Amino acid sequence: MSSYSRTGARNTSKANGLAIAGLVCGIVGLLFLPIILGPLAIVFGAVSLRQTGSAMAKWAIGLGVVDILLMILMFVLAANNGGSFTWHFG
Repeated sequence: MSSYSRTGARNTSKANGLAIAGLVCGIVGLLFLPIILGPLAIVFGAVSLRQTGSAMAKWAIGLGVVDILLMILMFVLAANNGGSFTWHFG
């Protein structure tokens, strides 16, 4: 009689899903709401990294850190400009 064992294929796909969610949060966080999406990218990436150690998880953590640093930089620039911060394109 053959036996079926679960080898962790489900955990890998779940962790890859978390890594993808972290990447999406990190990339979107570069443009919108970095103070929220940056920490989410770090958390999703850290959980995925712990489960699989994939490169996507490392990228998610890195993008989350960049999001947070970008937000800190924007706060500092706004504080030095009298509380306002504007973008000018073109």
